[in-house]
Amino acid sequence: MDRCLLALAVGVLMLGGCSARVVTVSPGPLIRVEGQPVSIKCNVREYSGPREQDFEWMMSRESSGQKIKIISTFDALYSHPSLSKRVASGDISVVRLQDNEAELKIAEAKPVDAGFYWCQTPSTDVVISGNYEAQVQLIVIPNTLKVSPQTPPPVVPEGTDVTLSCNVTRELTHPTYLSVTWSVKRGAASEEILTFGPQGGVATGAKFSRRYADGGVRLVPGANGVFELVITRATTSDEGIYECNGTEWTHENGKWIKIVESAKEMGTVAVTPTGHSLTVKASSSSSSSSSSPLLLSPGDTLTLLCSVAADNLPTLTLEVTWLADGRELVTMERSGVVISNTSAAAAGAGGLARRSDVGLDRTGAGEYRLAVRGVSGEDGGAYACRVRAFVEKGGRSSGGGGRWHMAAEKTSGAVTVKVSEIKPSFSLSLEASVSPRMTFEPTELSCHVTNITQMSPGGRLGVDWEHTPLPGTADDAQTPHPIASLDGSGNLLSDSRYADRLRSGALSLSRVHPNTFKLRFLRTQDVDMGRYACTVSAWSVSSRGAMVKTAEAKSSPLVVRWDAKHPSLNVAAKRIREASVGGATFEMSCTVSTDNLGEAGYSVLIQSQESLGATVRTIMTLSPDNVLSHGGATDPNRRDSLVLTKSGPAEFRFRLAGVQLSDRGYYWCDITAWTKQQPGQTWTKANSSESNKVRINFQENGPSFSIAINSDTNSVYPWETAKMECSLGVSGSSPKTDDLAYEVSWFFTRLRGGQTTAQVAAVDRFGVVSRSDRNSSSDVSVERRDAHTYLLNIFGTQDSDSGEYHCVATPWYLSASTGAWTEAKELTSPRVFLTVKFAVWDSLKLPLLYGASASLGVGLFSLLLGLVCAQCCCRNATHTPRSRNKLMDLEMD
Repeated sequence: MDRCLLALAVGVLMLGGCSARVVTVSPGPLIRVEGQPVSIKCNVREYSGPREQDFEWMMSRESSGQKIKIISTFDALYSHPSLSKRVASGDISVVRLQDNEAELKIAEAKPVDAGFYWCQTPSTDVVISGNYEAQVQLIVIPNTLKVSPQTPPPVVPEGTDVTLSCNVTRELTHPTYLSVTWSVKRGAASEEILTFGPQGGVATGAKFSRRYADGGVRLVPGANGVFELVITRATTSDEGIYECNGTEWTHENGKWIKIVESAKEMGTVAVTPTGHSLTVKASSSSSSSSSSPLLLSPGDTLTLLCSVAADNLPTLTLEVTWLADGRELVTMERSGVVISNTSAAAAGAGGLARRSDVGLDRTGAGEYRLAVRGVSGEDGGAYACRVRAFVEKGGRSSGGGGRWHMAAEKTSGAVTVKVSEIKPSFSLSLEASVSPRMTFEPTELSCHVTNITQMSPGGRLGVDWEHTPLPGTADDAQTPHPIASLDGSGNLLSDSRYADRLRSGALSLSRVHPNTFKLRFLRTQDVDMGRYACTVSAWSVSSRGAMVKTAEAKSSPLVVRWDAKHPSLNVAAKRIREASVGGATFEMSCTVSTDNLGEAGYSVLIQSQESLGATVRTIMTLSPDNVLSHGGATDPNRRDSLVLTKSGPAEFRFRLAGVQLSDRGYYWCDITAWTKQQPGQTWTKANSSESNKVRINFQENGPSFSIAINSDTNSVYPWETAKMECSLGVSGSSPKTDDLAYEVSWFFTRLRGGQTTAQVAAVDRFGVVSRSDRNSSSDVSVERRDAHTYLLNIFGTQDSDSGEYHCVATPWYLSASTGAWTEAKELTSPRVFLTVKFAVWDSLKLPLLYGASASLGVGLFSLLLGLVCAQCCCRNATHTPRSRNKLMDLEMD
């Protein structure tokens, strides 16, 4: 009994040790600010009983002083009378967070709230074990946090720095920490810029992280709680209402707890855009006015000044570009590197030539000087200065690695520059060296340049040719079209309409003399008739070595025309082979005769229609390059039966093999004549014509068939082989062997003239043999000896094979008219009678021979046996005395 009580006690102790109640509160001491909310959490675990636990709160001014009841989760009258009003007003409350967790809340802490707080949980355990209360100290300090911002300047120029100064202090009575936060408000949204503290670290807002890393936002801690935030090189995006927020913190249980904060508005900052104060002015060194033109002589030096002014000029980085007639001439980048923007490619496109003598210098703050030495006529124009002002978003400490923001761009008024130059003069005359009398003849025009004066040394001449169509032609607009040109450097430029003819050599431009230009058409076309003019330009070498156009003159128009004799075409078709029956071959030829047409190529269309006025179908086509193609009306399975060839220089033949009923109708040739200016060029259509129509017309009668039967013999003996041959004949439009097949059947009638017949064997048109069941011991086979002959073999004939035989055939042929297999009328042959003879002597000779032989053999054997027996029984024997015992001898005998 004692042992049982001991075991029970040990079990209870172990159960209690495994589930001891644990009550915990927020670790302390808790430092809070007067007037700020206080929250103390209480948690219980490792308990038994109901899941939902109750909590009671008490406090005392001293750790060992008298405890005052504050509030309970289950007893509404639990509070001490001194605290009942605060509990009733909600200043002190308890909030259940979970079944095992509650929170004591004080809305506004007072100095009298400082002290020690106990959280108790009434026991619901079976065994009292663990702790049932926990204690924490609350320290209430006065609110000494002060935030004193300094008002920033309300308006700052773009690119200058903005300093935001804020003083955050507090009286240090307990270990608390400070942090300061700057933010900017634009409209209803507020963005955090930077936070310093409470551990001395810096945290930036999402939109200011990169800018802080670049040095665009800097923190400058000062003495006595003064903190400065510097926004360097401000832009218009930095405008807004700035605020300063000071926060006091305490460090509890490894976490930072905010105990009080204060935010003050610093003021509104507006950023004046650079474009409002930026001014750019371009002027010559000799005149301050940009409205009066600057007159220069060839070889002079052009000097222009660009003056830039702005309120925030020291904070700006400038990019200066000089423009000549709107084109970029030279640029000084932000780094001070000068880049010439002119090139030979720009000169070829109508821009200025490449300048090796253009300079751009910075002579002072906001002063830039352009110098162009050795000007010539093409240097005249309107010059303007374009300035782009940049602000670096990165800070000064970033080593120039910040990001650039273009704050403004402005272009000055234009300064007109004129360069006086003496232009050369000359006269032009245009004549036709070779005039065409008809189409495709050559044409040559000569443009003579005379009376050339004041041409500069090294000058050259260029020419532009143009063509204007005559009234009534395809181009009724009467607009001049450029043909081709030669510039001063000898470069050939052509219009797209004449590019192919120039590449092939059908059209050429040449300079046969220093002062004569020629335009030559190797084969003149009708579209080339019209008015021609040449424009000659004078080119001189500029001071920079480039060819520039200095003067030009245009000749009087020259009319080129002739009596256009249009080429004519006549096509005649004739029948070469007549297709009178289906399956025959039709062939026709088309011969072309021409007028006013030289060497040409022909394209051929073979067309047909079932009847006059019916839909036209294209059978085949042949291109001028002899490329053959089939039309949409061609059956793909019959393309091998169609042939179209060029049988002569102007003759074409069309052949259709195996005509069918669907091929009946009218056939003709549609031929088009094409010409080329030069080999390799594209074909040009000259004229086209259709031939007369050739008809295919025939009637489909089909072949005629006949049948006959014969036998090598009319009588056979038993066990011999009988052969009967069924021969078929064809006449009329006989098809090919491969286009003909037969179905042949053999029939047998036992009595002469009888009506009851039985099929013996049959072979279909695919060659498959079928035989009927037979009762006799004879066998049959069918053999095809040739295309029209079938042989029936009866092997081992018997008396039951005697009777009349005949064959029935059904011809099948591939109709040449329809292209399908057609079944002809069934044919029945005459009858032949086969007799199987019965020979008596032949039937008895073998049995008689066998019997005689057997009888003779038996007789000889009997004679021989008798002779042997007689010889043995009748011979003489020696006398032998008798035995005394006779009975024994007799017994022996």
